[in-house]
Amino acid sequence: MRRLVGYGQALALVVLLLAAAVRAETPHRFALVVGNDEGGADTRPLRFARDDARKMHDLLLRLGGVARGDARLLLDQDAEDFHQALAELETGVRAARARGERTALIVYYSGHAKDGSLRLGDSAVELEALKRRLSAAPADIRIAILDSCRSGALTRTKGARRAPAFAIDAGAPREARGLVILTSSASDEDSQESDLLRASYFSHHLVSGLMGDADRSGDGQVTLFEAYSHAYARTVADTADSSAGPQHPTFSYDLAGNGDLVLTDLRVHDEGLLVPATAPAGAYYFVDPRGAVVAELDKAADSERRVALAPGTYTVKRRLPDRLRIGLAEVRRGRTSVLDESLLRDAPFSDDPVKGAPPRERALRTAWTLGLTGGYHSFFDAPTRENLFLSTPLLGLEVGLHHYFRENWRWDFDVSLGSQRATLELPTLSGLDYRYSLLTVGTSLVAEWPLGRVSPFVGARLSYLVMVRDFEDASLPDQFYAVLTPGLVTGVHWRLLERFELTGRARVHYLLYNVDAKRSLGYWELGALLTYRL
Repeated sequence: MRRLVGYGQALALVVLLLAAAVRAETPHRFALVVGNDEGGADTRPLRFARDDARKMHDLLLRLGGVARGDARLLLDQDAEDFHQALAELETGVRAARARGERTALIVYYSGHAKDGSLRLGDSAVELEALKRRLSAAPADIRIAILDSCRSGALTRTKGARRAPAFAIDAGAPREARGLVILTSSASDEDSQESDLLRASYFSHHLVSGLMGDADRSGDGQVTLFEAYSHAYARTVADTADSSAGPQHPTFSYDLAGNGDLVLTDLRVHDEGLLVPATAPAGAYYFVDPRGAVVAELDKAADSERRVALAPGTYTVKRRLPDRLRIGLAEVRRGRTSVLDESLLRDAPFSDDPVKGAPPRERALRTAWTLGLTGGYHSFFDAPTRENLFLSTPLLGLEVGLHHYFRENWRWDFDVSLGSQRATLELPTLSGLDYRYSLLTVGTSLVAEWPLGRVSPFVGARLSYLVMVRDFEDASLPDQFYAVLTPGLVTGVHWRLLERFELTGRARVHYLLYNVDAKRSLGYWELGALLTYRL
């Protein structure tokens, strides 16, 4: 019996040691991902920062070992939101460390940077203050990835380099601790976006590398420095001939211990697209239904490459000197599809699925919103309000199409209904009870001015009004009047969450009343909307 107990204790000890080794080797990961297209009044809005952040957030959840509850995605939010989200993650890090877990904190930012600060709308996060906070953060490993103009100012310290390759001794990866900073550009360079990629160059190549293009060892894992070296080389190559000049990503690292850091594990989900060794060598591009290049793969002869695409249907493109090879590939959930290059068709360059994509404003940013509205309708003329058309509360629905005609323009369609009971009092008639009903159907074209979370707007509106007076006395005929009314609308949006907005607005309209006599009337509406971006 004593021997059995000893074996049981030994087995339990082995299990505990193995569990501790697993915990030590695989850090508990936390991620703050931020994308902001707005940089304040003295900057021009970016087009793809939010999209870059969404891609990175999805990638970290799918392949980067970050649990959904340990990730925060901030889109067009301000510095206060940034600090609050970071504080929440730091609290989670401390709790994980108290359980004996090794931890890693990843902070990714895509947006404007100017005068030594990240610009989140009209607010700012000072770069040096952020570096000090990350240096003091409780996580064992802290990784900052900044895709913004002149972000290399954060790496202008001892050990910072503007070069793609450096060696890391892989002797003891579980002992690595410290701070690593990757930036998209040097301290005196602009970070550039690509209309064809529909992303920034750096973030696109970083994400593409993390999906498999940077996995040169073929072990199914992409390390931090594999990803950086890949993003560096491709970013420099793609921007070399641009009007702004070549863009050079930078890095700074201060690691205690040895070992590279695995950022994505392509083996976590057995899904993606395999380009077999029998496929021709060359650069393969994978294009989503919007026409955006979501990943690239540089394949050598007689080598097998895999890209961890999310489930969906993609256009595969391989560019030859005189033509394209194009075809479709479907990636199914939980399965690795194999690309059959022989099924691709030859096509002229004019059929390029990226080159022939719709205009950037319409293809990328067009979005629908659905809103629930409440308001109040009233005429300016007091006798009209009292005897002809009553002041009426309204409830309705509104649909908005954003960025369709041009950036920051919105096309709205709305319908509202109001009703109330009243008593008609006239010199010749009195005590006539009736129900007054009002139906409005309208469309508006408005221009918005995004200022961080707040966006004022102004525009023109055309409305069709139907007003009905239904008497309770069946002997009296119902009264009905319908008319088109032009008007103006103004108001302000306030973004509550990523997809929810609260709107306050005012409308004024002109109405021509031509029963018995022509009368020019005016009416106003005040309203509030809660809208959801689809």
